[in-house]
This record gives sequence, structure tokens and C-alpha cells, in this order.
Amino acid sequence: MSTSESQSETPETTSDAATTPAPEAVPAAPAPSSSNYTGSPYARGVYSGVADSVAKDRAMILDDDKRRARSLGIFVTVALLVGGLLGGTAGGAFAIWNLSSRGLVTPGVSSPATITVNAPLQASEITAVAAKAMPSVVTIEVAGDTGAGSGSGVVIDERGYVMTNAHVVSIGAQEPLVRVTMSDGRLFEAEVVGRDVLSDIAVIKIADEGPFTVMAMGDSNRLNVGDQTIAIGAPLGLPGTVTSGIVSAINRSITVGASQVPGEEDGQFDFDLPGGSPMVGTTISLPVIQTDASINPGNSGGALLNRDGELIGVNVAIASTGGQGSGSIGLGFAIPANFAYRIATEIISGAGASHGLLGAMVTDAQSVATSTVTGAYIDSVTPGGAADAVGLRAGDIVTKFNGLPITNRIDLTAQVRTLPGGTTATMTYVRAGNSYTVEVTLGELE
Repeated sequence: MSTSESQSETPETTSDAATTPAPEAVPAAPAPSSSNYTGSPYARGVYSGVADSVAKDRAMILDDDKRRARSLGIFVTVALLVGGLLGGTAGGAFAIWNLSSRGLVTPGVSSPATITVNAPLQASEITAVAAKAMPSVVTIEVAGDTGAGSGSGVVIDERGYVMTNAHVVSIGAQEPLVRVTMSDGRLFEAEVVGRDVLSDIAVIKIADEGPFTVMAMGDSNRLNVGDQTIAIGAPLGLPGTVTSGIVSAINRSITVGASQVPGEEDGQFDFDLPGGSPMVGTTISLPVIQTDASINPGNSGGALLNRDGELIGVNVAIASTGGQGSGSIGLGFAIPANFAYRIATEIISGAGASHGLLGAMVTDAQSVATSTVTGAYIDSVTPGGAADAVGLRAGDIVTKFNGLPITNRIDLTAQVRTLPGGTTATMTYVRAGNSYTVEVTLGELE
């Protein structure tokens, strides 16, 4: 979220109409012929070729549809269909550009648009993904007792429930005023339904019954390193911004500041928030998808999509080199969609978000001189807790959890918190050079 100030300056204008003598009347010039006069917006030189150009583009689309469908696959066919629907927009854009260059239309003054397709034949998979998903991505503006800011969100229910980050809608001690902007420019008031600090997920409800376009859900458990990603959000207050990249890593774990202390955490991983000053406070451990798709301040709560236009993550943080407002350096992080959606639905149901509890104090095995492997070193075990029930004790090193490698305490904490209380998981640990695998039933974090 970002605090923002806006100032407008109106340039002073002066008029000397009262002191300047009227010019002498001159004979009227003969009317120019329409064939050679270019000052009129209706002259042949202005509009010549526009209709022919649009007709030619449409003919080319019809002729090349089958060839492109065969060579580029069904998804590009979707892009062409989008382009066909927007073909009139493409021709209209050409005419407006022509008129704008002559001062007859003011550039930049238009209603918000979703995706502009000027060349349907060159539309890519990313174009089609953006066109499909954009109506389900919103910009969130928040005003509280200590400031204001903005972020992004994803529509997950046609009744107007929007999933975002908890830190996006956390400003001060009082509930903030929330306003949502849809991709088509509609504005709605909204209210916070609930927040879950440990997952940094929140849900807001638009003050309208809709129906609203719901984001298609993907399966974040099926991701591979190298899969294509598309991020949509409102970085730096620029709604509808689309960036692309790949999945750089999966099952990554990071720590960030909790939503009670919104702002940039004094560390390597920051909420993608513009402005503010570093704050040290409560931290949370999150399992994340790492991507090189450009994520910047304001992308928080926005969508990370796969090549089918399905949600695979909720953008949450960026890596920082330490400078304020440094922006994307190609290391962005998103909360896996499966985890985020579970928390959001629990919030909507009113039951509250559930998180697993292992019942052990852990540290990084690398920091312990006697350790022979990397992992989460057990410092102590809570009597009667989940870890105690399966025989873990101080000195054990957890190396795997549900088949995922555990390299430090953050990995273990993040993976345990991802699961609801009462879940049974497999855990591998090393004791005295021997490896053991057990099934552990997690407790419930209160």
C-alpha cells in the first residue's frame, strides 16, 4: 500500500483581448476543394484508408484463423477470438490516433479499458490470459486513521468477495475505509470481512450483489520450475498492469512483517509497498512461489496466473537490496493459491482460519556446531504436543515434511502453518546419524 499526495497546478492564463485592436476585415477566402484541403477532420487525407484498413485486417483474420490455430494451438485461437471481438476497437484506435495528432481528440482521456488488442494476428498467449483474467482483478484503495494506500485483489465469489493480502487492508487500529475499482472503471465501497495474520490473507466484500466475474482457480501443487507466469495488479497505482515470467522456485519459505506492523520489514524480503520507513516487529513465515515476473509496490494481493489464465498465487512480497523503493529486481513471491483460497473460504464461512501446530521450538541446524545435515534443529518439545506424541526430542533435525525438503526453521514453520489443525503429515528427522520417518497429527494453533 502506498501513501500518496496529489497536487494539481492550473497554469495562469492572460488575455489581452481588451487591449488589442480588432484586425481589419479581410475578404473571405474561397472554399477549398475537399480533394486537397487537409485542415478539416473530415477531409479525405484524414480518413483515407481507415475503412479499407479495417476491412483488410478483418479479411486477414478470417483467412489466417485456421493456419494460426494449427501452428500455435488452441490458446492462441482464444487470443484471436478476443482480437476478433476487439477488431472494431483496433480500427477505432487508428482513427482516434489520426484525429489526436491534429488536436481534435485529447490523448489519454478515456474510460478505463481491460486489454487493448491493436494487432489480433500477433496476439500471444499472454494477451489471451490477460484478457480472460483482467475482469477478476481489482484495485483496492484504503484510508485509515494513520494514512492511506492501495493494493490489488482477486474476485473469488460472484457475490463480490475479494481475496487480497491482510497487510493491504491494515492501516492503524481502526477498520479502514475501503474502495474497489473494477477493470471496467466501476467504483464500489467495500468492507473487510476478516483477516488471517499468519497467512497474510484477507477477504473484503464489495457493497453490491453483482454478479461479479470470478477468477478461475488453478492447482498450485502441480507447478514446475520453469512454468510460465503472468502477474496482474496495480503496481505504483497503475491498474491493469501485466507482466510475465516463469516459476523460478517452488516450496520457497520467507519471513515478512505481520499485518499489525504494515510497512517494509527490516530485512531482505519486503511487502511490495511503496514508501514508508523500515519497521521491526512481529514476523510470519510464509511458503511461497518465487517468480521473475516483475512485481512492484501495489501488486500486493494481485493475481499470479498460469498460461491457462488460472490463479496459482497471490502476490505478496519482493526481494529487496536494502534501498527504499527499489522496486522489482526479478525476485517476487506469491502465496500458493491452494493455501490462500483455503484460508479465504474459511474466513468467508466465519469459522476462522486454521493452522497446524507441531509443538516444538526449532532453530537452523546450520547454526548448531554438532549438526551433520541441514534442516530444522529441535531445541525443545512441548509436553503433550504433536512432536512429543511421535517421540521427537531435543537434538533431532527435521529434514523433510510431507516429502518437501526442510533446510531451516523457516521452512518447517511455513509448511506446518500451511496445513489446518488436525492434519496428519509425514515427517523425516535425523537422530545420531540415522534417519526416521513418522506420521504426525498436527495440533491447532490458537
